[in-house]
Amino acid sequence: MKKKTDNKPNVGKSDIPNKVMTAIKGETVHFIIGLLCVIFGVYMLLAFSSFFFTGGNDQSILSHPNPGELLETGNRIQNYAGARGAQLSQFLINDCFGISAYFIIAFLIVAGMKLMKAYEFNLWKWFVSCTALMIWFSITLGFAFGGVLEDSFLYPGGLHGYNVSQWICSQVGAPGLILILLVTGILIGVFFTKGTIDVVRKAFRPSLPRRNKEKDENKDSETLSDKQESPAEYQEKNNKETKNEPVENAVSEQTDETDTYEDSKPVEIELEPVETTAPLQVETSKPISNKETTPAPVETNKEEEDENEYSEPAFEINNERKEEDEEYRGNINQPYNPRLDLEHYKFPTLDLLNSYGDHEPTIDMEEQNANKNRIIQVLRSFGIEISSIKASVGPTITLYEITPAEGVRISKIRNLEDDIALSLSALGIRIIAPIPGKGTIGIEVPNANPRIVPMSSILASKKFQETTFDLPVALGKTITNEVFMVDLTKAPHMLVAGATGQGKSVGLNAIVTSLLYKKHPSELKFVIIDPKKVEFAIYAPIEKHFLAKLPDASDAIITDVSKVVQTLNSLCVEMDTRYDLLRKAGCRNIKEYNAKFTSRQLNPENGHRFMPYIVIIIDEFGDLIMTAGKEVELPICRIAQLARAVGIHAIIATQRPTTNIITGTIKANFPARVAFRVASMMDSRTILDRPGAQQLIGKGDMLYLQGNDPVRVQCAFVDTPEVEKIAEYISHQQGYPTAFILPEYVDENAESSSAADVDMNRLDPLFEEAARLVIYHQQGSTSLIQRKFSIGYNRAGRIMDQLERAGIVGPANGSKARDVLCMDENDLDMRLNNLKNQ
Repeated sequence: MKKKTDNKPNVGKSDIPNKVMTAIKGETVHFIIGLLCVIFGVYMLLAFSSFFFTGGNDQSILSHPNPGELLETGNRIQNYAGARGAQLSQFLINDCFGISAYFIIAFLIVAGMKLMKAYEFNLWKWFVSCTALMIWFSITLGFAFGGVLEDSFLYPGGLHGYNVSQWICSQVGAPGLILILLVTGILIGVFFTKGTIDVVRKAFRPSLPRRNKEKDENKDSETLSDKQESPAEYQEKNNKETKNEPVENAVSEQTDETDTYEDSKPVEIELEPVETTAPLQVETSKPISNKETTPAPVETNKEEEDENEYSEPAFEINNERKEEDEEYRGNINQPYNPRLDLEHYKFPTLDLLNSYGDHEPTIDMEEQNANKNRIIQVLRSFGIEISSIKASVGPTITLYEITPAEGVRISKIRNLEDDIALSLSALGIRIIAPIPGKGTIGIEVPNANPRIVPMSSILASKKFQETTFDLPVALGKTITNEVFMVDLTKAPHMLVAGATGQGKSVGLNAIVTSLLYKKHPSELKFVIIDPKKVEFAIYAPIEKHFLAKLPDASDAIITDVSKVVQTLNSLCVEMDTRYDLLRKAGCRNIKEYNAKFTSRQLNPENGHRFMPYIVIIIDEFGDLIMTAGKEVELPICRIAQLARAVGIHAIIATQRPTTNIITGTIKANFPARVAFRVASMMDSRTILDRPGAQQLIGKGDMLYLQGNDPVRVQCAFVDTPEVEKIAEYISHQQGYPTAFILPEYVDENAESSSAADVDMNRLDPLFEEAARLVIYHQQGSTSLIQRKFSIGYNRAGRIMDQLERAGIVGPANGSKARDVLCMDENDLDMRLNNLKNQ
């Protein structure tokens, strides 16, 4: 015991360097250093600028100063920055690099802004650029002016530029120096931008600019002709940038942010099963980030492929295109870019999120040794020997991997779960026997001091920034401190369940936040259903950017149960419409369809359009089931079964994981499950089909199941004020005129009763034109009338009722378009004459 007390002071002393290093790496120290750099840069700018006007008068004093003269108050120095500013200017400009010394000021200010986190810069690129430009301009000016200017005190290139240029001239001559400066200047330009290569090529090929100019004139003429087309086109042909052109993304631009928020490395501690307190050996291994490559869109004959390779619903694919689609081949050199609709939109920045100071991984060795000894003691008391023990320290949980001795049954260790929890005085432990893929048994023990996983550290990680997922959802960190991400398109639907106050709302906010930081408003839309009316109201400001709603809805956040049923049925209509478009285009999923559309192989005049992903988020699903029952469950199940291929994905959350809420149909169609802490093992079996969720510790601790074995994850924490700042930031960006309008769904009975009350004596002014449009397309669709004539849905619906009453179109046919009863315009003219004679 005395030996342990003697070692405590040494432990405290050994922690002092770690504390000092932590303080140096802290945000406060970085801010102070950055502020000093900016202030010193401004001081040098004042000194340099004043040097051009007062340097001649100050030079005589600086060249031969009397002893102590510069320290006196009346030193007769005229530089605005004082004697030290005059000395600094004289040294850096005349004695060193000349006028190019201004690049030192530029780098100081940039480095200061970076350290203060006011702006994000690539410091390494700025340092190399400023250094190369300063040396190049110094030598160039020194060679051009030869030294000091005539009747002046100023050395434009400084003594460095003059001496280096003279030495190079003595070796290769003046022509050689000019060639060296030319080549290095071109290399510096290439380092800045690859456009320098085109400039050099044009210098050798004078005819190249004229040829490009002719192409630009042809492109302008094509754009003018495209502008004369129907307004129903979403101006796909007017886009002038390619699909793969990089769009300004605040997350991807902040590459240097990963210096602060690097991917946390899994910390593994080798613990020997001995009673002595031997020194512990820490092994750190960097997680391997598996990058997924996005496959190129397949355009081969889809009938020859094996349908078993696809999980999308099977349907007949029509590869026969209409003649209009064959003739329509837009300018393939200018693919359609949906982001150009909001080309000035800027992604949210990471400074909107809070960075908690205690998220860095720390290891309490005393706690690890104590837990190790207790686990060994409990197992030995029951006659179980182990050969090795290893610990992986996570944010809230430590995984102890033990290797049992030969002849020990796994079931014997599994039955000791409560005994180990009692000896460790833990909230609850979880035994994984055995760990999949390893010959060990895992014991998950909660940490005494759990750490918060801030959302900023997840979004700033390299794994999230370089992900190739179509819909990346960053949930948090695993036990090994790796960023845990899933692709919602591969999920494809997610069930979130847990007891009240265990982190469901924070988990949903983390899902939405990760998608907002990665997707453009033209690529993603949310349908948010909030029966509690206050949980997701914070997303109301982004209505014109990311939300979708019904045509006659006043609020994009759906809270009324009747509107919920109508919205879900409207999404079924949208799903059927998208499947019809996929069938016409000969595609199997939304990715192939959008690839064809962006390459201008599909004619917008035939109803083709770019399809954004739609994510449905339903909170308190149990309340909806109790209120509406089958009316809600049926469209949800239909969307879950079919909508994956057309880019519609559902996320439902409930605090009542019971069998009457999470039915067998729901569980079969929601393979991705997220389970927070629940009250009983029965609830865990309802969510995950296995126990384990009742042993979680709460506060964001969750199990994610997609496949065979669940993964324990500490959910990233994003607070409500952070979400409000993100929504406010997006609301000030360029947005659409309205939210994304979903197709209207009207029940058959309601449609027939409204058609019977139509007044045919007051026909709409667009009635005749709409009738001819419907006959021309042979498709009775309200959305077609609304799109072609740029009118609201209510007016288009009244016109459709009048067309039905006139016998031009048939009654409503569920989610499908109405049948057109008139075959040609002659038949239409006869019906119109009959209406006028009545």
